[in-house]
This record gives sequence, structure tokens and C-alpha cells, in this order.
Amino acid sequence: MPKVIIVGGGLAGVDCAWQLANAGVEVELYEMKPHKHSEAHSEDGLAELVCSNSFRATGSAAAIGLLKEEMEALGSLVMEAAFATQVPAGGALAVDRTLFSEYVTQKLEDAPNVTVIRKEITSLDAEELAGADGVVIAAGPMASEELTQSLMQVVGDQRLYFYDAIAPIVSRDSIDFDKVFWGSRWKPEDDDYLNCPMNEEEYKTFVAALVEGEKVKPRDFEKEVHFEACLPVEAMAERGEMTLAFGPLKPVGFVDPKTGERPFAIVQLRTENKDKTAFNLVGFQTKLKYPEQKRVFRMIPGLEQAEFLRLGSIHRNTYVNAPDVLDGELQLKARPGFYLAGQITGVEGYLESAASGLWLGLSLATKFEGKSLKPLPSETALGALLGHLSTRSDKDFQPSNINFGLMPGLEKKMKKKLRKEAYGKRAQEAFAKWMEAVKAESD
Repeated sequence: MPKVIIVGGGLAGVDCAWQLANAGVEVELYEMKPHKHSEAHSEDGLAELVCSNSFRATGSAAAIGLLKEEMEALGSLVMEAAFATQVPAGGALAVDRTLFSEYVTQKLEDAPNVTVIRKEITSLDAEELAGADGVVIAAGPMASEELTQSLMQVVGDQRLYFYDAIAPIVSRDSIDFDKVFWGSRWKPEDDDYLNCPMNEEEYKTFVAALVEGEKVKPRDFEKEVHFEACLPVEAMAERGEMTLAFGPLKPVGFVDPKTGERPFAIVQLRTENKDKTAFNLVGFQTKLKYPEQKRVFRMIPGLEQAEFLRLGSIHRNTYVNAPDVLDGELQLKARPGFYLAGQITGVEGYLESAASGLWLGLSLATKFEGKSLKPLPSETALGALLGHLSTRSDKDFQPSNINFGLMPGLEKKMKKKLRKEAYGKRAQEAFAKWMEAVKAESD
């Protein structure tokens, strides 16, 4: 039986381990918790979600929805756990983060071919990694400084990074329900979100406080670079007074039942767990200092007495220049037998990270059988995402979520809604043909 060692029990590591174990490959999964936590992690379980509890949109008209479908079809443990621990979130897939982690942890600890070892690996030359048929580094974007240094020594002076931020969570008991109302965008009958309405004066006063609030600063030798799809709320506010009103605070599709009118702006709270005792401030990832978060966010109507179960934070995410340092199998060109999976490769997002680990697990399992896994078409979501990691361009390499822009363009122009549907239909057809071809080869 071949043996693979995986370093890191995040989303990429667990989906990689699951695929390998189900294919009859022996897996040793090293996770440094509970002996050591990164600056963003606090729990001891595997697959801990440190940012939002949302896996974003569903449906084939969204690229992330297509990725979900493909991952589910490929037997993703992350998708299995997400559906098992799902909480209401309108058109999005959100989970109870505690139950999600517990589900994944229990599954892997019970898996016959998996051994979970609670120990930190600090070097690619660690003795624990010797003798394996493959080593997967899935330590995430916040890998320990020692492990990151070891990796960078192998790939050369290729260190890249951007800053990521986490949104606060508030207790339900501390929300003033006389000032907020339930409802999803365009669906007032739904109770998936709590909405905090703002009038124009409240909104503008709040934006000014965001801009003026004291923020966590980067270290002297670091340039502050944010990922565009996950900007801190105050960074958006700094772009203009109305930026938030046209972004995460846009009131379109809402009517305040207390006034019968559309608010000037809306702050949405998404449930964090099945019991709806905790709520995440949607789009409120932040780099404000802790005292400032309490002061400024309590200016939101309904949150004047908010009890913060978790305050927002900022952390540096490290990733490599994938087109330069990785081959088509996500293997380090400078260290054969060593592979990368997850956000450190340059994918961005929970499911994108898990999908890269899933694919690597499938690829390695097929390789150990003396075969080669048929590449996914670039028209599929996962194929497009993997293509991003191997495509060189004139621009600097940047992390990316899955999006239709990573896929080949359509042959003819059409309206936006029809265009998304066309991308989705083409992706589904391409993926189905690929699955049929893979099945035929294995029969």
C-alpha cells in the first residue's frame, strides 16, 4: 500500500486525505493543533473555518455553484460535511462551523486508512516525512514561520502574500430586535438573515467612523496588499462615502416592515449556527483595532449593546507563484515528490482550497495505480481553477476565486443572465463527458 503524508488538517488537507484513503492509500495527516494555533485559529478540530461560515452561492448560474456540483460528484468530504451541517442562508450554502469541523474530524479519525497525528511539522526535511511515496503540504496560507521558511528555501525568493481579514460575530441575545427585521433580499418572508436598517444620517456617520477608526498596521517591512474580493469594510469605506451603500450595505430588494419603505442602507447579519444564537456581520471583515470595533460597530442600529463573541482580525496569507514553482500535478518543480494544496497554491476561498486538495488526492491515487488522471476541461469550474495555477501572464500572479473569467469565452455575445446560464450549461456538459470518459477508462 502506498503512503502519503499530508501536512495540515484544513479544507485542502482533509479532502486530499479522504480521496486517497478511499482509494486504498495509507495516509498520515499531521495537524499541529491543539499544541499550537495560528494567529487566526482558536479551535482544535480539523477543517476549522476561521473567516465566514458561508460557502457562497449555489446553482449553475454561479461559478462557485458549479464547483460545488463538481466536488459533490467527485465525493468531496467537505461538501458532504457542509450539507450535513447546513444552516439557512438564502441562496447561499452556509454551515454551523462547530458542527462542520466536528463532522470532518470524526470522519477522518474513523477512516480505516487515515492516521491523524497531532504534531507540528516545521521543515520539508523533517524526519517524519522521510520514506513517503508523496508529501502534500496543505498547511494553509498561515503556515508556521518555520515551515514557510523551509518551503521558500526550496522554491527560491518567490514569497508572495496578501492581507486577509475576518468579520466579527455577535450574540443573538444582545441584538435589539425592535430595530432589526428578518428577511432575505427580495424575499421578506424568509428568515435566513437579520437586517439592520440605516437612514442616510446613520449611514454617513457610520462610514465616517469607519474611515477615522484606528486600524492594525502592517509590519514595517511589509507592504499592505489586500485581496480584492475580501476587502476590509473600512478599506471599502475609504474608496468613497457611497461605496458601501452600493456594495455589502446596498438596500436594494428590502423593505423595512416597520416603515414600509426601503432603508438608505442595510447591514446584514447571517446566522452562524443551527440554533441561531450567533450572527456574522456580512461583509464586515475588518482591520480595526478591537476597542474601535466595539465602538464603531455598536453604531449600527440594533447593535448598540452588541456582545461580540468574536472580534474581527487581520492576518497575512502566504502563497507561492504557482506557474513558476508548481508543475501540472501541483508538484514542486524543485522538490519532486512534494506537492502543494490549498490557498498556498494561489487559489482563494474555502471551496477552491478544498477542491485543489480533492483533485490532488484523486491525481495521486491514480498515479499510484500506474495510470494518469485525465485532465479536466478548462470549461469546467475545477478545470478552470487548476488552469489558473499553471497560466503565466504579463501581470503579476494573484490569488483567485473561481469565476467565469477563468473559463474560455463563449462563442457569441449575449445578455449577462443568459451568459451565466450558458457558462453553466457548457460546464455541466463538459464535466459530464469527462466523468463518462474517466469511468470508461477505469472499466
